[in-house]
Order: sequence, then structure tokens, then C-alpha cells
Amino acid sequence: MKKLETNILLKSLLIAFIALLLLIPAVMIQSLISERENTRQQAIDEVSSKWSEAQTIAGPVLTIPYYRYIKQRIPDTDTERMVQVKDYLHLLPEDLKITGDIEPERRYRGIYEVVLYKSGLNFAGKFNTQMVKDMNIPLKDIQFDMAFVSIGINDLRGIDSQITMSWNGEPLTFNSGTVSADVIQSGIHTSVALKSGETGMYEFDFDLVLKGSRYLHFVPAGKTTSVFVKSIWNNPSFTGAFLPVNREINENGFAANWKVIHLNRNYPQIWSGNQYNFRESAFGVDLLLPVDSYQKSMRTAKYAILFIALTFMVFFFVEIMNRKFIHPVQYILVGLALVLFFALLLSISEHLAFNLAFILSALGTIAVVTGYVKAILKSTLLTVVISGILFVLYGFIFVLIQLQDYALLIGSIGLFIILTTVMYFSRKIDWYNINPSQTQD
Repeated sequence: MKKLETNILLKSLLIAFIALLLLIPAVMIQSLISERENTRQQAIDEVSSKWSEAQTIAGPVLTIPYYRYIKQRIPDTDTERMVQVKDYLHLLPEDLKITGDIEPERRYRGIYEVVLYKSGLNFAGKFNTQMVKDMNIPLKDIQFDMAFVSIGINDLRGIDSQITMSWNGEPLTFNSGTVSADVIQSGIHTSVALKSGETGMYEFDFDLVLKGSRYLHFVPAGKTTSVFVKSIWNNPSFTGAFLPVNREINENGFAANWKVIHLNRNYPQIWSGNQYNFRESAFGVDLLLPVDSYQKSMRTAKYAILFIALTFMVFFFVEIMNRKFIHPVQYILVGLALVLFFALLLSISEHLAFNLAFILSALGTIAVVTGYVKAILKSTLLTVVISGILFVLYGFIFVLIQLQDYALLIGSIGLFIILTTVMYFSRKIDWYNINPSQTQD
């Protein structure tokens, strides 16, 4: 045991080994953070699945069946014949205006909060069937009398009431499902009256009351698409292929306006078959919960090696410069107290604001370590020095967690200052001539 006390190299290696060993529970706490975050996501998914999933509204799309002819070889012969095949023309609105309001609602699953919503939307616009002539399809092969309008909706359980559309002044009722899955796989449809062999403008207008969760997105189906939505939710995230041209966010909620023209997207106003996937251009708003405690807890836990290494370094210099022997078991106990800080932070932040949880966990850990240091070193000055260093360390990490863009810069500067300080105070230590006989038990 005396040899362990006096052999500086062996003691430093042992301290380094203990520090690395303490990374095992630190990694376990990081896994626990991920597990709790997954549990929260499962709670959100469960509540959302019973209410209605996130919604993306695509359309409306006017679809007109038509016949085309292809050559087909007659079996067991060298001759071919023309075969009639049914296909679909898909026509997008000339103008599309969407206005609405999103009413959020908070639900709870255990300790986890889930945001749901009910939206009241109005769709208005017009179709220009003149573009059908541009497809070079004989009018006799186009089934104008079989045309229908489809609206894509992710989760049909979110439809809260019957949907009636005004089509050139005529009321039409929607039915569930789609006739053709070329463009819209999940949604509703209604047959519309098109004058056979004639083309022109057809105006439409309908209201849609739709429930959902997490986000509400729109597909810019119109040649010109204008969307205006507002809500009392004050923590939105505007996502997707397009950002709002105007938006306003305050403590009372948000209002946002998008405007997208057909030149901004990678599909035309009319096409046949399933050659385009226009859902890729969707945009809208996510109703974010102001909860990022798990991300911040994970970022904090990644600094575990910094907490342990700097604290152990301070203890080691106390041994060298003040001839105070600290037993390896005492290093382990202090290290476990430092690691327990992250578990405290995780558990408290699930019930309180993250910043408050950090302060409470840090104060508790500093109090425990300071009291223990006072007991083993029996020196008020050294206790004050170590507690001061811990305060600075926790304060430094707290500032880093709050930063986003400058975290790397401030962190690098902070570590450089720490290394410079250690080099300054250790400059006069003669590591080859440390008198072991002066070491105290």
C-alpha cells in the first residue's frame, strides 16, 4: 500500500483506469436517455393512432378516364392486333386557394404530453379542361361522363363530418376511397359532370374539417397554390419543400401564408398514368411540443468524460501539491457521484423545465462532493477550491448546452483555457523529484 502512495506513475495510471471504468455507467445512462425518448415517442404514436395520424392533403385532382390502343402479339402467331386499354388523365387545378384554422389540443399519456389538432379548411379554385386538347387524344376516346375528383388524405379517420363540394354551383357528396391509385392512394372521391366533348372552366368550393396529430401538410396542386393557416399554437415549425412567404409568430399563436406556382415543382398540370409523385412537394406546419429535455440530457451526458477527467485531475494535483493522499476507493465514490448527476438530470427534467433540473442536479452533486471532500481532506481551503472548480465546470457545461451555433467555438476556447490553467499551475512541479517521504497517510 505504501508503494501505491508513493509511486506517482502507478497512481496516475490507476486514476486514468478508474476514469475510463466510470464511462461504463455513463454510457448506460446515455442508453437510458434514448430508451426514455423512445418511450415518449411510443406514447405519442399510441395516442395519435387512436385519434388520427399526421395529415397530408393532396389535391383536389380531376381524373378523366380514356382509351388508348396498343399492339399485342396474338399467341402462337406472328401477327399483332390492336388492343383497347383504359387509362386515366390527371388534371390539376388552375388556381387553388386554401384557408383555414388549426385548433390544437393537448393530451397526456402518463407523464408524456401529446399534441393533437382539429383543422377547419376551405378549398376553392377551378379546373381548366382546355388542357385535355394538348394531350393529342381523340375526343371520342375520352370518357368525360366518367370523370371524378379525388382528394388525398393520409388518415381517413380524421374526417370529422360529411364533405360536400360545390361544382359549378351543383352540390356533390364525396365517397371514401379512390377509383384510380395512379396519383392518390388514400383519400376520397366524387363523380363530376363534364360536358362530353367540350372543354371549359369548372369552379369548385368545399369545406374540410380534419383531425390529425403532429403536423398538417399540403401538396401544391394548383398552377398557383395559395395557402393561409393560423392557429393559437405558438411553437410551430414550418417544414417541407416550401417555406411561407409571410409568417407571424407570437405568444398568441401563428399565422402563415404560402404561395407556390407550377414552375416551382417538378410535375406538369396534366399527365396520364402514374409517372409523377406529387406528394414529394408537400409543405406545411409541424405543431412542435416545446420539449427538448432528452436531446439536452444526451448532449450533457456526452460531457461525462470531461466532468470525470477534470475532477480527478484536480484531486490528483491536490495530492501532489499539498501532500494529501486520496485513496482510489475515494476516487471511485466521487466519480460515481459525478455520473449520478446525469441520472438525476434525466429524471428531474421529465417533470420540470430542463434548466431548473440542471441547476437542482448540479447543486445536489456539488453539495455531496464538497461534503465528502471536506471529510477526507479536512481542509476548508481545499474544499472551497474544489467546490469552486465544480461550480465553474457545471456553469461552463450549462452555457454550452444553451448554445447551438457557437457551442463548438465556446467549448474549444473553454478547453484551451482549462489546459492553459493546468499547465500554468503545474509548471514548477518537479515530476522527477517528488519527495515521497513527505506524502501523508
